[in-house]
This record gives sequence, structure tokens and C-alpha cells, in this order.
Amino acid sequence: MAEVDDVTIGAGDGAFPGVASAPAGPPSGGVVVVQEAFGLTPHIGNVCGRLADAGYLAVAPALFHRAGAPVLEYSDFEHAMPLLRGLKADEVLADVEAALAYLDAAGLPRRRCAMVGFCMGGSVALVTATRVDVATAVTFYGGGVAEGRFGFPPLADVAPSLRAPWLGLYGDEDSSIPVEQVERLREQARRSPVETEVVRYPGAGHGFNCDDRGSYVPDAAADAWARTLAWLGAHVPPD
Repeated sequence: MAEVDDVTIGAGDGAFPGVASAPAGPPSGGVVVVQEAFGLTPHIGNVCGRLADAGYLAVAPALFHRAGAPVLEYSDFEHAMPLLRGLKADEVLADVEAALAYLDAAGLPRRRCAMVGFCMGGSVALVTATRVDVATAVTFYGGGVAEGRFGFPPLADVAPSLRAPWLGLYGDEDSSIPVEQVERLREQARRSPVETEVVRYPGAGHGFNCDDRGSYVPDAAADAWARTLAWLGAHVPPD
């Protein structure tokens, strides 16, 4: 797998940490990888490395940097929940913009950049694609479909405003995102002027893509990753 490095995103007083991974040759495009609720975990670094192996320059901003950028165990909800409650929509979007600027400085304007997010990051990826002209976005089990989080509107409410093609990947056994909400999100996304797709995985729950969690479902994760790479390949334009 490609090397994953600690990087600084932004400059001056606004600088904050992240991780990034670069392909061996000229990148096919850029990807902002948006973290799950436990910080920049090894899994998020692994995602960046795998994207680099596929030809993309990937960068993941530390959205908890205002609280010291902690990385938590997956069982540590005691500390994760206050961090989540401390997130603010405008600050999250500013961090995403800074990550896009990082890619732009590497020669990848946002029209050649995608968003790929997991858990809370999946929600951020969708919302970003309603506000910013990125190439495309992919959401892995992003919640907040019926009730908005971090000051963002509910995903079902903003999905008709998608400005970039969007792929949503959800598990049918995800107790935090009922199937009825996923189907509502599918219906609302179809009202947008761009290509959208929602894929559901029977027998998979929240976090099914993460091989560091007990919720990992190998078959679903393999299919979702293959679909993600195909989606990026179809929607991130070449130079």
C-alpha cells in the first residue's frame, strides 16, 4: 500500500493536521477523505493509501483538530460523543475547503476532486456536494438523514440540491440509519439534476467497511470499495 504521511493543511494560525497519501505517478485526481466519528484512525489512513494505490492523491483533514485531534478506540463513545457535539457546520465546511485547497496546491482543482466520507464523514461528503462544485461524492453509512447533525440540515432535505454525482452505501442492519430513511434518501437524491445511486447491503450494519471493527462485513466492504473506485473512475475527469 502507498505510504501515508502526516501533513499540515492550511497555513498560519489556521493550519491544522491531516494525513495524505500520493500515488507513484501523476494523480488521476484528488480525494478528500472525511473521517469517521473516532478521528483519523488507522482505517482512515488505510483508505487514503488504497486510494493512492488506485491513482488518486488523497488527503484526510482532522476534523477534531480544535479539540487536539484525538484518535479514539472504536469502543470509546464516552469521549467520541462530546467531540461530535462540539462540531459546527461552518467549521467543518471550512476544514473541507482547506483540504480542497491542499489538493489545488498540488495541481488538482476541485473539478478534479471527489469527496469520500465514512459515518459522520459520509454525511459531510453529501452536504459538501450540495454546496461545492466537486467532481463527485461517495457516502459510506452517513447518518443524519431525517434529523440534521452539527448544524447541517437533514440529508433527505438537501439531497435534491446535489450539484455533483453521488453514491450512497448503506447496510440494512444499521440500527442508526433505518432502511426507511435510506429509501427516503434515495428518493430525494433522484430529484437532483445529477446522477445518483444508493446501494444497500443485507446483513451489514454500521461500519461494515472497517476491518478494525467487529461490524466489518468483508463481502459488503469489497463490493462497496469496488463500486467506489468505479464511481470515481467514471466521474473524476482526467487532466
